[in-house]
Amino acid sequence: MNIWMAVVLLILVIALVGTLSLTKKSDEDYRGATKKNTKNLTLIYGVVILLSLIALGVYISLSS
Repeated sequence: MNIWMAVVLLILVIALVGTLSLTKKSDEDYRGATKKNTKNLTLIYGVVILLSLIALGVYISLSS
C-alpha cells in the first residue's frame, strides 16, 4: 500500500512540474485567438439554443 502512495505522489509531482514548466511560455497571439474563439462559441451556442427551442416546440405540438 505504501508503494502505491509513493507512486501516486511521484506522478503528482511530475504533473505539477510539467504544468508549471508549460506556464512559463506565453502566447503572443492569445488575444486574437480568444476573440475568434469567443465569436465561434457564441455562434454555436446561439444555433444550438435556437434548434433546441424549435425541437421543444415540435415535441410539445406533437405530444398534445
